[in-house]
Amino acid sequence: MALPPYASTGERIWYWAFRGICALIFIFLIMPIVIVMPLSFNAEPYFSFTAGMLALDREALSLRWYDDILRNGMAAPDAVEGWWADMWNNAQWVRAMKNSFFIGIFATLISTSLGTLAAIGLSRPEMPYRSAIMALLISPMIVPLVIIGAGMFFFFSNLGMAYTYTGLILAHAVLGTPFVIITVTATLIGFDHSLSRASASLGADPIRTFFKVQMPLILPGVISGALFAFVTSFDEVVVVLQMGAVEQRTIPRQMFSGIREQISPTILAVATILVIISIALLTTVEMLRRRSERMRGMSAG
Repeated sequence: MALPPYASTGERIWYWAFRGICALIFIFLIMPIVIVMPLSFNAEPYFSFTAGMLALDREALSLRWYDDILRNGMAAPDAVEGWWADMWNNAQWVRAMKNSFFIGIFATLISTSLGTLAAIGLSRPEMPYRSAIMALLISPMIVPLVIIGAGMFFFFSNLGMAYTYTGLILAHAVLGTPFVIITVTATLIGFDHSLSRASASLGADPIRTFFKVQMPLILPGVISGALFAFVTSFDEVVVVLQMGAVEQRTIPRQMFSGIREQISPTILAVATILVIISIALLTTVEMLRRRSERMRGMSAG
């Protein structure tokens, strides 16, 4: 909002001071993330800027750490024949990336399904104890992850699912479901329930009404919740440390182990890739949010 021409001196001072404070807060939050990106191109195995990098010397910059993502752990990284199979099966970071996507995708499918159904149930006015149930369902967002991880470990150990992909997928689904519930619930606030009643009056059963009337209108919110659930699973490390075996090592756990065992700028290269993925997902969420507002008539754009 532009400053009006009739603004007083105090209003003008606060106008620019407020923007300055916001800029400082933004820099404070974003600087630790931004500084990782140039460091990932360091030709030397250091977590700091070298003199050559500060002088913008091309020889001080390198893609060696991005190349190390594919080569680290390979049996024969310089071989030509069978290089792809060797990289796909043996490279540590590639294996961790495969685990992250595998666990994240299936956990997202489960949490999205359960979270959407829960949100629809909680949005109905005849639902008793809605506030208490909502507080219970979103409790994984509030309880410390160490406690959740310990409880899940003992629970899944009794079921024989600790240190398995199934146990990790279910654990991440528990962590991602609250985000789906909150996002879909917010979308359902603007949903016109008279459309569901009109569909029922025309002879459609509840399942057909859901897929033909309700789901198309709340789909942007469902996809946004699914993206949040995927990011939650993709970035989670505490539960993986407690419930995952070596075979289920994900990218965050690989980064955690790399910092403890062998400090390498490869971690910075992986972090840069994760930042880019997160920016892409957040951009998608924002586009879906704006589309949802347009569909519900909340925005003229």
